[in-house]
Amino acid sequence: MDPVKKPKIVKDDREWRAQLTPEQYQVTRKHGTERAFTGPHQHEKRPGVFTCVCCGKPLFAADAKFDSGTGWPSFYEPVDGEAVSEHSDRSFFMKRTEIRCADCDAHLGHVFPDGPHPTGLRYCMNGNALGFEPDGDAAADKSGESD
Repeated sequence: MDPVKKPKIVKDDREWRAQLTPEQYQVTRKHGTERAFTGPHQHEKRPGVFTCVCCGKPLFAADAKFDSGTGWPSFYEPVDGEAVSEHSDRSFFMKRTEIRCADCDAHLGHVFPDGPHPTGLRYCMNGNALGFEPDGDAAADKSGESD
């Protein structure tokens, strides 16, 4: 039996603006990009899960994060195949693959074919599009994060 797909999370513009900071709203709902090295989570090293800032869906495990040197949190794979969706992005005279949250369509960033093993992919995400839930004891230990 196929698992039942839950419906997309849909809110109107007023609801998203009330829930999100101006930076989060610009990135996730207006497909913006924060300046490199300015968003949160760039230096997060604690074990845990990065989530969608809009709906809380688990997106990327902390152990899939790597330092790409680009100024944005980068991951080599999502937590599972159902976490994110891919969309063609032809903005700025480029052809890229946009990554969105599979549950609420929040713009997260883009994926590129220049990442590390085992996937060779670099999911370059906006820090303002991500929340972070530390695992167990890591929740009380903030020593893993430094700016």
